[in-house]
Amino acid sequence: MSKVRILILRVPGTNCDAETAFAFQQAGAITSIVHIGELIRRERRLSDYQIMVIPGGFTYGDDIAAGKVLANELRLKLGENIQRFVDDGGLILGICNGFQVLVKAGLLPGKTNGNSPSLTLTANDSGKFECRWVHLSVNGQSPCIFTKGINSMYLPVAHGEGKVIVALEALPYLNIVLYYADEHGGREADYPHNPNGSVANIAGICDASGRVFALMPHPERHIWHTQHPQWTRQRAKEYGDGFQIFVNAVKWVQSS
Repeated sequence: MSKVRILILRVPGTNCDAETAFAFQQAGAITSIVHIGELIRRERRLSDYQIMVIPGGFTYGDDIAAGKVLANELRLKLGENIQRFVDDGGLILGICNGFQVLVKAGLLPGKTNGNSPSLTLTANDSGKFECRWVHLSVNGQSPCIFTKGINSMYLPVAHGEGKVIVALEALPYLNIVLYYADEHGGREADYPHNPNGSVANIAGICDASGRVFALMPHPERHIWHTQHPQWTRQRAKEYGDGFQIFVNAVKWVQSS
């Protein structure tokens, strides 16, 4: 069986590319960290890969707004290539800054039942950068292929503009994948469980196909159990809560 090939996009300000590459390598894939200029100049082809990842960071210093400059580059310079990649069955994962980019590039939330909910991300309600571990509840009814078989996770967040805003009447048309929760799985928990004030405690969404997925927490920062802040007090296990996201993506490509 041929190896799954992952393209991890890098631009000035990206800072989680190496960790994301390592996570996919541990899941059995071949990774390439590719500068956006290589795609624009056609030195690399998106069609040579099965998964594209926009990792965390502060792309272009988050000038204008978080992820906005990179989103414009993707939309204006690579939009047709990316749409063809999705239409041909490719997977896209956006983590933290990648979530902001995918939304502002128009790749998420996508259309559901003919509707395209208006959604954006803005500054945290706390007015400050939030760096903490959060409990997450997974929507088992979501079509997302990245979270199949996962019920809950405990992952770190690190962002200043992570608040999801969406009109309440649009919520039924949104493919919500992850919710910020309390330690018992309650999805109506307030700050600090919901670190940014997201509407309906939304922490991650996907498109109707389940192949384009974005989340604010960082799964690549919890692929080993020893990365858990209380790992010495817990039952020993090998992998962290975020690892299955990468495994699911690789296995889906291998089986498709």
